[in-house]
Amino acid sequence: MSHAELPSAPGAPHRRISNLREGLLRGLTADHGGVGTILAHRVYRRQDAPAGIAFIDLVVLPPHTSIGPHRHADNQETYVILSGQGQMTLDGEAFEVRAGDVIPNRPYGEHGLANTSDSDVELLVFEIGPLDGAR
Repeated sequence: MSHAELPSAPGAPHRRISNLREGLLRGLTADHGGVGTILAHRVYRRQDAPAGIAFIDLVVLPPHTSIGPHRHADNQETYVILSGQGQMTLDGEAFEVRAGDVIPNRPYGEHGLANTSDSDVELLVFEIGPLDGAR
């Protein structure tokens, strides 16, 4: 049986990550022009080349906090929502996101994420540098 055929646990996409705040995450105040203190931890950082995944961050947006609208020059950022729900803004268009959503933000595209709920939004942020020939 392959992984794709394994039955998933009930509610698996919405399962909270345990012990996020115990020494793992650090507070960031008004990150990227956002509102409130978000919590983040750099899970991975590539040092040797500009292409491919540059970094992966684990981010928690407590209730009523946000990563403000911002853009990246050459890199693409991809948000993977692990739990909770919020409002994403992409090039001026706002839409709801929830656990399981994957949102790619193109280079130079303006994007931000707000937690408008009363519970945490947990996400992974992948920053991907330009691949060969993509510059």
